[in-house]
Amino acid sequence: MGQGKRMGIVYIVGTCDTKAPELLYAKQIAERAGARAVLVDVSTGPGAGGSVADISAAEVAAAHPHGAAVLGGDDRGRAVAVMAEALSAWLGKRTDIGAVLGLGGSGNTAIVTQAMRALPAGVPKLMVSTVASGEVAPYVGPTDIAMMYSVVDVAGLNAISRRVIGNAAHAAAGMALHAVPAADADKPGVGLTMFGVTTACVTAVREALEAEYEPYVFHATGTGGQSMEKLAESGLLAGLVDATTTEVPDLLMGGVFPCTEDRFGAVARTGLPYVGSVGAVDMVNFGARDTVPQRYGDRLFHVHNAQVTLMRTTAAENQRVGAWIAERLNRCEGEVRVLLPLGGVSALDAPDQPFWDPDADAALFAALRSGLRVTGKRRLLELPHHINDPAFAHALAAQFREVA
Repeated sequence: MGQGKRMGIVYIVGTCDTKAPELLYAKQIAERAGARAVLVDVSTGPGAGGSVADISAAEVAAAHPHGAAVLGGDDRGRAVAVMAEALSAWLGKRTDIGAVLGLGGSGNTAIVTQAMRALPAGVPKLMVSTVASGEVAPYVGPTDIAMMYSVVDVAGLNAISRRVIGNAAHAAAGMALHAVPAADADKPGVGLTMFGVTTACVTAVREALEAEYEPYVFHATGTGGQSMEKLAESGLLAGLVDATTTEVPDLLMGGVFPCTEDRFGAVARTGLPYVGSVGAVDMVNFGARDTVPQRYGDRLFHVHNAQVTLMRTTAAENQRVGAWIAERLNRCEGEVRVLLPLGGVSALDAPDQPFWDPDADAALFAALRSGLRVTGKRRLLELPHHINDPAFAHALAAQFREVA
């Protein structure tokens, strides 16, 4: 693990039919820095890059679950999509990755970043792209991909492109050569979801667990939940305390911080211990007040700040939220505990607060009671506390210790 020790291969990925000189230059720079580099071709056109690559496009395409049909054809969009799936499968089988470096335009960025997103968190991922100065959320998603703007197009070597590509190659080589060692004192990780209106709860849970676990707190803004589940599937969490599931109403009602349809999917696939609640599901998040969809014009709102407007969920909406969460958690075969705070689900959902609505909360709780299939491992606990009461946080922590 010492400085200068080779930790893995730098996989340099791009379309050799159009970017061969730039890719070969990146490989040369990485090797001069002391790293072992392998050039991977993901071309999709006729000829598929020739012979300059160490790994041909045909070899990558053959890793696709349905074979190598990616090559050739006139439908570029389909070819890019299928090659992205093939590269994901091919890289997923590598056990010697020190870093992945991608170079290219929008098509190559789509191919390479999809494969990067499938890799575990912590594996170095660097994408030099012509689109890196714009909206990169679709490329990065919940993963630790570094996006580097190419400044000039990746279309020939010149004074600018050599500097940018050379810097990227040095960065990738450095990450491959100098892996970050795990500290001897590392404790098992636990993922926690938090929103401003559940901060008191999650802070108390974090403080209760941090002597035994390393808490990772995720802001429940859509990407936050995805990032937590990405770490779970990367083997970096021992379990989850998912106190704040506010991303679900945003998905169902069109808010700006939605989860995906795969929320709770990592729990089902990994079987990790799960302790969850319904923090902040009394609200749907929007931007500035004038951005709220017209169909919600007569609803109850709370303006959090100039950029964030919160809408109180109704009883009917809360019923949908509860049923949706229950259906997803019914797919989980590991230890699952769902705790209901009968005294209110957020700082705004309390007596004398603007979102206090016992009927709406009752619909939420009833949907979970009727929808969640209780088994020896999957249990529902109802507590009289508000979610931010210390007693509720203590219960969450106690349940996690029991199942972890």
